[in-house]
Amino acid sequence: MDFRPLRTARARLTALFGTLFLAAGAVLLGIANILVDRSTDTAVYSPQPQPPAPTGTLFQSDRIPAQGRDLQAQLRHLHSYDVHQFLIRSGIALGATALVAVVLGYFVAGRALRPVRTITVKARMISAHNLHERLALAGPADELRELAQTFDDLMDRLEQAFHAQRQFIANASHELRTPLARQRAIAEVALDDPDPTIGSLRAAHERIIAAGAHQEAIIEALLALARGQAGTDRHDRIELAAVADQAVAACRARTSLRAPDRIAVHTSLAPAPVIGDARLIERLAVNLVDNALRYNLEGGQVWVSTYVADGRSVLTVSNTGSPIPADAIDRLRQPFRRLETDRVGRRDGLGLGLSIVQAVADAHRGIVAIRPRPEGGLSIEVAFPLSPAIG
Repeated sequence: MDFRPLRTARARLTALFGTLFLAAGAVLLGIANILVDRSTDTAVYSPQPQPPAPTGTLFQSDRIPAQGRDLQAQLRHLHSYDVHQFLIRSGIALGATALVAVVLGYFVAGRALRPVRTITVKARMISAHNLHERLALAGPADELRELAQTFDDLMDRLEQAFHAQRQFIANASHELRTPLARQRAIAEVALDDPDPTIGSLRAAHERIIAAGAHQEAIIEALLALARGQAGTDRHDRIELAAVADQAVAACRARTSLRAPDRIAVHTSLAPAPVIGDARLIERLAVNLVDNALRYNLEGGQVWVSTYVADGRSVLTVSNTGSPIPADAIDRLRQPFRRLETDRVGRRDGLGLGLSIVQAVADAHRGIVAIRPRPEGGLSIEVAFPLSPAIG
């Protein structure tokens, strides 16, 4: 047999089994020795009835004849010898039985730990190329099977994370390649023009600059997403009401340049203090308000409010729009995901707005709740841990 060092769990269990068996056997042997010693001693020294002394004869009852004393000495010697032999034979039997118990314990421990070995071998075989593999451990519903099931659940989440990462890289590459291809096409068309004019060249340059601005917006959004996912160690004292008011003003100005006075914005801004990274919180508010204005209907409305509820500072942004199915909400949290609905300016969006919102909220231990409105559009609520009042 391959008895490995006591560093292995199997060897430690075997040693534990053998030690416990030997200790229990020693205790049992000691108890048996005490019982045998007492029973034999009682049999040797039990008083025997003495014949009555003759009348008129001088006889001392406490005086034992020499022959009787010799017999008692022999009995004591025999008793000691028997007890000694009993201890020797019992010790030999205990040692042999303990050896058998150690051997059996070694095999029992190996059988009990066999699922652990199976889990180890299968886990070592799983890599980034076969994340779909699972342990699928068979057997009784015990602690080891529960461990294997927990590992399989972990692999499910890990596989989803790897898939999301690959999808994100593919989408980011596509989003960055599109404006690059547009720039190249515009430049080639301008160069192929046999008789270019100042007006045509200016138009080509303006389109190239617009494509570059789109690239810059994508890169800035990706950087904001990365900063949000990396967390923050800044502890700025922020007032959500002021941040939301600034976001509404900035987004309303951009929207009015594209389509003035087509969307009404309603604000209800109560004090709501937050501790965190001011830049990330501002980006979160701008993304929410910009999405609410961008993905809306002609003549639609946007509601922005800040308040304190249940020990949290809350920012809520709601808008009108097309009805959104509830099962599509989770897709909105994923990068570069857009809903195929008839929304205003949908071609201008990057599909990163709510991903950035979720990342920033996670970095500040916040909670994002996205609910479709029965009348159409969305209601997005971001709740941050409440900080002491600012001022």
